[in-house]
Amino acid sequence: MIGEKYRKMEYTMKKVLFIASTGGHLNELMQLKPLFQKYDYHIITEKDKMTENLKEEYKDRISYLHYGTRAHIVKYIFQFLANCFLTVFYYFKLRPKYIVTTGTHTAGPMCVLGKILGSKIIYIETFANRNTKTATGKLIYRFADLFIVQWEEMLELYPKAVLGGSIY
Repeated sequence: MIGEKYRKMEYTMKKVLFIASTGGHLNELMQLKPLFQKYDYHIITEKDKMTENLKEEYKDRISYLHYGTRAHIVKYIFQFLANCFLTVFYYFKLRPKYIVTTGTHTAGPMCVLGKILGSKIIYIETFANRNTKTATGKLIYRFADLFIVQWEEMLELYPKAVLGGSIY
C-alpha cells in the first residue's frame, strides 16, 4: 500500500533539471540543494576534477557535459558542439518540465532547446555580477519564464527580473 502510494507520488512529482557550468555557477546552483528532494530532479554540469565526486552522492541523478574553457578556442568549439549533441540527448532522456540554471555556456543550449520544446525556464543571474550582464543572462532573459537577480542594482539592467536576493 505505501509502496503503491509512493510510486503514484513519484510519477506526479515535477521533473526539474538543475544545470550549471562547474565552478562558481555550480556552487550557486548547489545552494538550492534543499529543493532537490521536492522534485524528480536531475543535475547536469561539466565533468572535471571538482565534480567527479558528485557521482558518489547523486548517482544516477547527475550527468556530465565536456568541460571546456575559451582559452583554447579550437578545442572549445569542438567541445561546445559535442555538448550541444549531448544536450539534445539528455533533454529527450530526461524530458524536464522545468530547467533551473545559474549559467553559463553549458546551460545556454539546454535552455534554448527546453524553451522550444515546452519546458519552463528559471534563470538565476550569478551573484558574481552586480553591475553587468552575463552573456548567458542576456540570451536567456529574452525568453525565461522566471529571471531572478541577486542584486537590486541588476533590476536596472533586467527590468522584468525578480529580485531574489543572495542564494548564499
